[in-house]
Amino acid sequence: MKTIKTTLKAVALAVMATSTLAQAETLKIGLAGPATGPVAQYGDMQKIGVMAAIDDINNAGGINGMQLEGIIYDDACDPKQAVAVANKIVNDGVMHVVGHLCSSSTEPASDIYEEEGVLMITAASTSPSITEKGHQLIFRTIGLDSLQGTLAAQHILNSVKPKTIAVIHDKQQYGEGLATTVKSTLEAAGTEIVMFEGVTAGDKDFSALIAKLKKEGIDFVYYGGYHPELGLILRQSREKGFNAQFMGPEGIVNSDLAKIAGKASEGVLATAPKSFDQNPVNQARVERIKAKGEDPTGPFVFTAYAAVELMQNAINKTGSTDPEEMAEYIRANPLETAIGKVAYDKKGDLTESTFQVFTLHQDGSKTPVK
Repeated sequence: MKTIKTTLKAVALAVMATSTLAQAETLKIGLAGPATGPVAQYGDMQKIGVMAAIDDINNAGGINGMQLEGIIYDDACDPKQAVAVANKIVNDGVMHVVGHLCSSSTEPASDIYEEEGVLMITAASTSPSITEKGHQLIFRTIGLDSLQGTLAAQHILNSVKPKTIAVIHDKQQYGEGLATTVKSTLEAAGTEIVMFEGVTAGDKDFSALIAKLKKEGIDFVYYGGYHPELGLILRQSREKGFNAQFMGPEGIVNSDLAKIAGKASEGVLATAPKSFDQNPVNQARVERIKAKGEDPTGPFVFTAYAAVELMQNAINKTGSTDPEEMAEYIRANPLETAIGKVAYDKKGDLTESTFQVFTLHQDGSKTPVK
């Protein structure tokens, strides 16, 4: 790590040392993700969880007397903007970050945080490559694409049992990575993938894709990507008489999918983090979130809440806000959080998956598949 990292850490610790009362301090937590753009809804989920955790901690007296302050940084789920956000966070002297959200944004940002000594916990990024670089300050409170994609493939093989399968993706790190995992897992089990193709994120007309799916007699489509494109594919498929079963990842689990696709969204399958809002342990938290007029059911709400809890626990146990000390503690000690007990491997990945299969409905809700 570079000298600037040491300097920033020294400055942060010196600020703490200038006060004899920890109660006078405020610990800033950067919240990095899409506040604007086509997937801003997922950023809202992350914000709801982080701010709920901050409110709960502050109302209980803070961390060792310190109050927390969440600072929102908008990367619009764009890798270049994410790099600019990461550099701004470093320049602002913020040493603790929840985010980023999209894997393609999280990966370049995580390199900056690691280099500059900033602790980062992502509540939503699932690409394995993020934690394959040996970084020591990077964690996540969500499972990997490799686990999510394998779960999806197993469900396809064991429960759906389609005849002709197409795997489609949006050519982005998150979507293509998941699609590739699903494809390879299905092929390893001896299942032929009739089509494996990419679409361009932001496209509006998918008539050519749908015509090809119909021509190939596809009866099952796995889509790796986000809800805006899949919503249009579903709606246009219904309009053109193509009625295959669709499945996707947590990036499609959004009430806006139903707003875009209408009735065509009913029965779509998806893998997503478990419904932690249904856990009795979280009911008081759920009610407090609802009281603010916010939705506690999004897949990233409680993974984001848990990210703040990890920071809280690490500071309480180590007595330090130093990112390296906190990271060492998080990696070495299982901790109870809103998503249950979490434990980490050497890379900063959860040792157990948080994913399950859901059926989505046209009213925007989801139900777990038994």
